Amino acid sequence: MLKLSRKTLLALEAVIDIAFNARPEPVQAREITARQGVPQRYLEQVMQQLVRAGVLKGVRGPKGGYRLARERRRISVADVVRVAESLEDASDEDVAEPRSELGARIVAPLIKSLTDELMARLDAISIEDLCQQASGAGVDQALLDGPKERTTDFTI
Repeated sequence: MLKLSRKTLLALEAVIDIAFNARPEPVQAREITARQGVPQRYLEQVMQQLVRAGVLKGVRGPKGGYRLARERRRISVADVVRVAESLEDASDEDVAEPRSELGARIVAPLIKSLTDELMARLDAISIEDLCQQASGAGVDQALLDGPKERTTDFTI
Protein backbone atom coordinates (compact mmCIF):
# COMPACT_ATOMS: atom_id res chain seq x y z
CA MET A 1 0.00 0.00 0.00
CA LEU A 2 1.25 3.46 -0.87
CA LYS A 3 1.61 5.69 2.17
CA LEU A 4 2.26 9.36 2.64
CA SER A 5 5.08 10.21 5.03
CA ARG A 6 4.48 11.79 8.44
CA LYS A 7 6.02 15.04 7.13
CA THR A 8 3.59 15.05 4.22
CA LEU A 9 0.60 14.56 6.51
CA LEU A 10 1.94 17.26 8.83
CA ALA A 11 2.41 19.66 5.91
CA LEU A 12 -1.15 19.05 4.69
CA GLU A 13 -2.61 19.49 8.16
CA ALA A 14 -0.63 22.69 8.70
CA VAL A 15 -1.65 24.26 5.38
CA ILE A 16 -5.29 23.32 5.90
CA ASP A 17 -5.09 24.63 9.48
CA ILE A 18 -3.76 27.97 8.24
CA ALA A 19 -6.38 28.18 5.50
CA PHE A 20 -9.22 27.11 7.80
CA ASN A 21 -8.20 29.59 10.50
CA ALA A 22 -7.68 32.48 8.08
CA ARG A 23 -7.95 35.78 9.86
CA PRO A 24 -6.24 39.14 9.65
CA GLU A 25 -3.15 38.10 11.64
CA PRO A 26 -0.93 35.19 10.62
CA VAL A 27 -1.22 31.79 12.30
CA GLN A 28 1.70 31.16 14.64
CA ALA A 29 3.62 27.90 14.49
CA ARG A 30 3.09 27.29 18.21
CA GLU A 31 -0.69 27.37 17.65
CA ILE A 32 -0.38 24.73 14.94
CA THR A 33 1.94 22.55 17.02
CA ALA A 34 -0.46 22.73 19.96
CA ARG A 35 -3.35 21.62 17.78
CA GLN A 36 -1.39 18.88 16.01
CA GLY A 37 0.70 17.70 18.95
CA VAL A 38 4.06 17.86 17.18
CA PRO A 39 7.31 19.54 18.24
CA GLN A 40 7.65 23.07 16.86
CA ARG A 41 11.16 22.34 15.59
CA TYR A 42 9.78 19.47 13.46
CA LEU A 43 7.01 21.68 12.09
CA GLU A 44 9.33 24.62 11.32
CA GLN A 45 11.42 22.53 8.92
CA VAL A 46 8.32 21.66 6.91
CA MET A 47 6.95 25.21 7.07
CA GLN A 48 10.18 26.73 5.77
CA GLN A 49 10.08 24.42 2.75
CA LEU A 50 6.47 25.45 2.10
CA VAL A 51 7.54 29.11 2.27
CA ARG A 52 10.42 28.51 -0.17
CA ALA A 53 8.04 26.74 -2.55
CA GLY A 54 5.59 29.66 -2.50
CA VAL A 55 2.75 27.81 -0.76
CA LEU A 56 3.05 29.80 2.47
CA LYS A 57 4.30 33.25 3.33
CA GLY A 58 6.27 33.74 6.53
CA VAL A 59 5.55 36.90 8.52
CA ARG A 60 8.24 38.08 10.94
CA GLY A 61 7.79 39.88 14.21
CA PRO A 62 6.18 39.33 17.59
CA LYS A 63 2.78 38.65 16.02
CA GLY A 64 4.32 36.88 13.07
CA GLY A 65 3.55 33.44 11.76
CA TYR A 66 2.33 31.97 8.51
CA ARG A 67 -0.36 32.73 5.99
CA LEU A 68 -1.14 31.32 2.57
CA ALA A 69 0.95 32.79 -0.23
CA ARG A 70 -1.93 32.35 -2.70
CA GLU A 71 -5.69 32.04 -2.48
CA ARG A 72 -6.63 28.70 -0.99
CA ARG A 73 -8.51 27.75 -4.16
CA ARG A 74 -5.22 28.14 -6.06
CA ILE A 75 -3.23 25.74 -3.88
CA SER A 76 -3.72 22.07 -4.66
CA VAL A 77 -3.15 19.20 -2.29
CA ALA A 78 -0.51 17.97 -4.75
CA ASP A 79 1.41 21.27 -4.35
CA VAL A 80 1.81 20.55 -0.65
CA VAL A 81 2.53 16.84 -1.15
CA ARG A 82 5.30 17.57 -3.68
CA VAL A 83 7.05 19.96 -1.27
CA ALA A 84 6.84 17.59 1.69
CA GLU A 85 7.83 14.53 -0.31
CA SER A 86 10.86 16.38 -1.66
CA LEU A 87 12.01 16.72 1.96
CA GLU A 88 11.63 12.97 2.39
CA ASP A 89 13.43 12.23 -0.89
CA ALA A 90 16.37 14.39 0.18
CA SER A 91 16.70 12.58 3.52
CA ASP A 92 15.84 9.05 2.37
CA GLU A 93 18.96 7.00 1.69
CA ASP A 94 17.02 3.75 1.34
CA VAL A 95 15.28 4.42 -1.97
CA ALA A 96 14.01 1.12 -3.29
CA GLU A 97 15.49 0.39 -6.70
CA PRO A 98 14.35 -2.60 -8.73
CA ARG A 99 16.73 -5.53 -8.33
CA SER A 100 15.54 -7.63 -11.23
CA GLU A 101 14.34 -7.32 -14.80
CA LEU A 102 10.81 -8.08 -13.56
CA GLY A 103 11.06 -5.27 -11.03
CA ALA A 104 12.49 -2.83 -13.57
CA ARG A 105 10.08 -3.63 -16.42
CA ILE A 106 6.87 -4.45 -14.58
CA VAL A 107 6.79 -3.34 -10.93
CA ALA A 108 8.56 0.04 -11.24
CA PRO A 109 6.37 1.22 -14.18
CA LEU A 110 3.26 0.11 -12.29
CA ILE A 111 4.26 2.10 -9.20
CA LYS A 112 5.14 5.13 -11.35
CA SER A 113 1.78 4.92 -13.11
CA LEU A 114 -0.10 4.69 -9.82
CA THR A 115 1.90 7.59 -8.37
CA ASP A 116 1.16 9.69 -11.46
CA GLU A 117 -2.56 8.91 -11.16
CA LEU A 118 -2.56 9.77 -7.47
CA MET A 119 -0.79 13.09 -8.07
CA ALA A 120 -3.21 13.95 -10.88
CA ARG A 121 -6.13 13.37 -8.51
CA LEU A 122 -4.44 15.44 -5.79
CA ASP A 123 -3.85 18.24 -8.32
CA ALA A 124 -7.63 18.40 -8.77
CA ILE A 125 -8.29 18.94 -5.03
CA SER A 126 -7.70 22.43 -3.67
CA ILE A 127 -7.14 23.53 -0.11
CA GLU A 128 -10.43 25.42 -0.52
CA ASP A 129 -12.18 22.09 -1.23
CA LEU A 130 -10.80 20.63 2.01
CA CYS A 131 -11.78 23.71 4.04
CA GLN A 132 -15.32 23.42 2.71
CA GLN A 133 -15.30 19.72 3.52
CA ALA A 134 -14.14 20.51 7.08
CA SER A 135 -16.95 23.04 7.49
CA GLY A 136 -19.47 20.57 6.06
CA ALA A 137 -18.22 17.86 8.41
CA GLY A 138 -18.82 20.17 11.36
CA VAL A 139 -15.17 20.76 12.23
CA ASP A 140 -15.35 23.60 14.69
CA GLN A 141 -12.74 26.33 14.38
CA ALA A 142 -13.01 26.94 18.12
CA LEU A 143 -11.76 23.38 18.66
CA LEU A 144 -8.91 24.01 16.23
CA ASP A 145 -7.97 27.13 18.16
CA GLY A 146 -7.38 25.05 21.28
CA PRO A 147 -8.43 25.85 24.81
CA LYS A 148 -9.05 29.51 25.52
CA GLU A 149 -9.27 31.33 28.80
CA ARG A 150 -12.82 31.96 29.78
CA THR A 151 -13.58 35.52 30.56
CA THR A 152 -16.61 36.72 32.39
CA ASP A 153 -18.64 39.36 30.63
CA PHE A 154 -20.71 41.63 32.81
CA THR A 155 -23.39 43.76 31.25
CA ILE A 156 -24.88 46.63 33.22
